[in-house]
Amino acid sequence: MSEVLLEINHIRKEFDGLGILRDISLSVSRGEVVSIIGPSGSGKSTLLRCATLLEKMDGGSLSYMGETVCRDAGGKSEYVSKKELKKFHSYFGLVFQSFNLFPHYSVMKNITDALISVQGASRKEAEETAWKLLKQLGLEDKAKAYPYQLSGGQQQRVSIARALALNPKILFFDEPTSALDPELTIDVLKVIRQLAQEHMTMIIVTHEMGFAKEVSDKIVFMEDGVIQEQGTPEEVFHSENPRVREFIGKLSD
Repeated sequence: MSEVLLEINHIRKEFDGLGILRDISLSVSRGEVVSIIGPSGSGKSTLLRCATLLEKMDGGSLSYMGETVCRDAGGKSEYVSKKELKKFHSYFGLVFQSFNLFPHYSVMKNITDALISVQGASRKEAEETAWKLLKQLGLEDKAKAYPYQLSGGQQQRVSIARALALNPKILFFDEPTSALDPELTIDVLKVIRQLAQEHMTMIIVTHEMGFAKEVSDKIVFMEDGVIQEQGTPEEVFHSENPRVREFIGKLSD
């Protein structure tokens, strides 16, 4: 049995009285690639934001590497102290659909900044890590460039390099290609494919059905704040659930 890195149990999240996440449970093991699919507004991004501590859950429990981040106390989520929470941020990396690079930092500084300020690496160590990743992602000639000088695909690869630099246990992707045109999408998916081959643990919210089918160990279909179906790509793509079939059929045409 491989080690469970992330465990989410019965989580709930409301905005203005509306249940965005309703009783979601999910576990992710080391080396596993999990794709989360479903229509807009189904709660996929909110699930990622709760898992990465950008949003606080209203109910349910969350743990990383067997360590409790929050527990369910009488139907409400009770978090560990702020000081303890800090440690959990080092366990994961997050790649946003809008890149979220610092516009006034060079590519090199975008990657090394957190390594130096958060992890206490020396500038030399941080730059060595950054160079290695830039080379791996085909961006070694862009180290001195600024985000505005890069294509969307290059910006997204820099944001993947920045997340990888911190050596996370799990990498989360929130629609990593939705802001890109098809040609640039291919470049970014190639990088994620390569990470999957290296057994990086990943959770990917995506609308790229062919990619999800090819790269995932597990696919989760969400709608209306609940998991309607989860299983291997084979199971989900041949689901008997009419809603799952309809959704996949539309996006696979």
